[in-house]
Amino acid sequence: MAKLLIIGCGGVASVAIHKCCQNSEVFTDIMIASRTKSKCDAIKEQLEGKTATKIQTAQIDAMDVAALAALMRSYAPDAVLNVALPYQDLAIMDACLEAGVHYIDTANYECEDTNDPAWREIYEKRCKELGFTAFFDYSWQWAYDEKFKKSGLTALLGSGFDPGVTSVFSAYALKHYFDTIETIDILDCNGGDHGYPFATNFNPEINLREVSAPGSYWEDGRWIEIPAMSIHREYDFAEVGKKDMYLLHHEEIESLAKNIPGVRRIRFFMTFGQSYLTHMRCLENVGMLSTTPVEFNGQQIVPIQFLKALLPDPASLGPRTVGKTNIGCIFTGLNDGKKKTIYIYNVCDHQECYREVGSQAISYTTGVPAMIGAMLVAQGKWQKPGVYNLEQFDPDPFMDALNRWGLPWKVDENPATVE
Repeated sequence: MAKLLIIGCGGVASVAIHKCCQNSEVFTDIMIASRTKSKCDAIKEQLEGKTATKIQTAQIDAMDVAALAALMRSYAPDAVLNVALPYQDLAIMDACLEAGVHYIDTANYECEDTNDPAWREIYEKRCKELGFTAFFDYSWQWAYDEKFKKSGLTALLGSGFDPGVTSVFSAYALKHYFDTIETIDILDCNGGDHGYPFATNFNPEINLREVSAPGSYWEDGRWIEIPAMSIHREYDFAEVGKKDMYLLHHEEIESLAKNIPGVRRIRFFMTFGQSYLTHMRCLENVGMLSTTPVEFNGQQIVPIQFLKALLPDPASLGPRTVGKTNIGCIFTGLNDGKKKTIYIYNVCDHQECYREVGSQAISYTTGVPAMIGAMLVAQGKWQKPGVYNLEQFDPDPFMDALNRWGLPWKVDENPATVE
């Protein structure tokens, strides 16, 4: 039995909250905390009477470390699940250390103001040393390892789908199928259609910044960076069909390169329709993806934040999104001296997700693993002092939980590979 403090109340948070309430044997009590308390209250009202889990709500600014730590001490949770914005990761980690609480998140830290001189100095040093220019990386959170060790606390990073489930798939493949993994191709296919000319399936600021940035992959011990969307492949996804996919930089490449011994190459591909790409390139060309404030009618506005206000809220896409996702990993390597290739993947139906929890599959595939990671930490099954990525723990209990809680996985032992 566990108490969980959930920070955030967007689309992913809503799924995680619903799943915690389904799992009331473990999560006897939850508190939902967000800047907008009315959102928390609405979910509480929706779920009360349908679950044995006791639900409380609170208003909190996740960047206010002192107030957040005070809330943690007052509520005394067994763990904190951060499903707020990646900009807020470090502040929430600081509050967890101050209050003595385990920490779980779904995405690594990003700096909101990428023109901040102090951040920029560290960022540019990292670019020169490591060779990739993405605005997000794990170094900021990995730097907390010693603090969490000294406090006897666990910080579990990236308990979403990718990163998260893809990381667990990698550990599972290494444990059960390979002596050595040589290559990992992570494929993220969204075959859903929401009917809008242009919308993003998760936070537009994060999504558009990620997609418009240069791509990169890990090969032979180093990063190779390429122009944005310059490597394109077509792949025939089970239950979805043939889709165009493009190589992107993604954070689990960084942790898997560190934690999967002997891996030679890791790549990440995501599918996009041509309409999405055309809209995105147009918006980028006119400066709407910029994070640099501009003056408009005497006010400072950030273009990408203004664009976010114009686009459909990802949390509103559930009722109108049809189709399926297919996300997984193709592994090649050696087993008993012989070459082996497998594909571990999950297929998720947008409308089935909406009928169950009122969400489209993108939020569902992140919110379910968030609950599972929080459960394993709160139960003590995935608990050791320090900062860890999911592939550093025993994958079996997580894989079992995926089957139980709505993300069943399959293994194809003769998959097509990506050239």
